[in-house]
Amino acid sequence: MKIPARDAVSHLRNADPVFARVIDRVGPCQARAYTDGTHFGAVMRSIVYQQLSGSAAATIHGRVLALFGDREPSPRALLRADDAQLRAAGLSAQKTRYVKDLAAHAATRRFPMERLHELDDNAVMATLTQVTGVGRWTAQMFLMFRLGRPDVLPELDLGIQKGIQLAYGLRWLPTPKQVLRRGAPWAPYRTVASWYLWRLLDLSAC
Repeated sequence: MKIPARDAVSHLRNADPVFARVIDRVGPCQARAYTDGTHFGAVMRSIVYQQLSGSAAATIHGRVLALFGDREPSPRALLRADDAQLRAAGLSAQKTRYVKDLAAHAATRRFPMERLHELDDNAVMATLTQVTGVGRWTAQMFLMFRLGRPDVLPELDLGIQKGIQLAYGLRWLPTPKQVLRRGAPWAPYRTVASWYLWRLLDLSAC
């Protein structure tokens, strides 16, 4: 699904005057979904990237792929991989367990790994969070940037919280419940609103 940036920007401008100013500052929306590879590979990549800087995560992810001929492994190939090799590529012991659990789930026919795009948002969340190491945030990132779902607001994300604080001049970071309440008028385009909040935060750091 393509993220409907033009319709979303028009809606956000009309729904929230503060957000109209955010859009003016950030500029055209460039949010998009990444559809290369498999759903399994996308979730594996998300696990690798957890709590790491982009450059460090990219290096480790590249080393992991190199173990499989510079390609995304199949779930069964990852299950067969030696833990010591994965650790040597840069995965922590914890992340090694996480990717192996992902592979174990994906290798069973009952787990709809490559049919996730056929499910609604709540079903995708419920399915992915069965995997150890895949929490609500990771599942939301998959919905937004793998499946291109237009109405996802990651309320636990610190960048979203800081972006709202900056945009609205709040003294304190909003709680997750306050994020959802503040973002209610942005529906059904909260994915694009989230992208703008992240970019606003990037601009403020320059």
